[in-house]
Amino acid sequence: MPVFVRFKCQFCDASPDPATQTSLEGQLRELVFGEYLDAPPGRWLVWHGGGPLGPRRYACAEHRGDLTSYLRGHYGCIGYQVWAMPPYAMTRRSGDTELAIANGGLSPMPKWGYGSRIA
Repeated sequence: MPVFVRFKCQFCDASPDPATQTSLEGQLRELVFGEYLDAPPGRWLVWHGGGPLGPRRYACAEHRGDLTSYLRGHYGCIGYQVWAMPPYAMTRRSGDTELAIANGGLSPMPKWGYGSRIA
């Protein structure tokens, strides 16, 4: 049974178009901390916070500036990451990321050294 994730803009009730929805779903498995990532083709902006930088936050194309302003006002004195300027990356995936995920990097209890290896 497929699992559907519903994304909404933090500032309005906008939902992404199907292609952007797929892009946002792919970003759920990103191993990043304190980074903005673009979600094409709908120009959504995703904040991958974490820890003291808060949860993930989503903004539609119309509210990208509102998201960065909100984050800089709330977390600007905690971390330099919120002050990053565009253009933003669409992904930070690499072979190392795939290896970390295979070894339990997305698990709350990673099993480093005990997972499958990606060649």
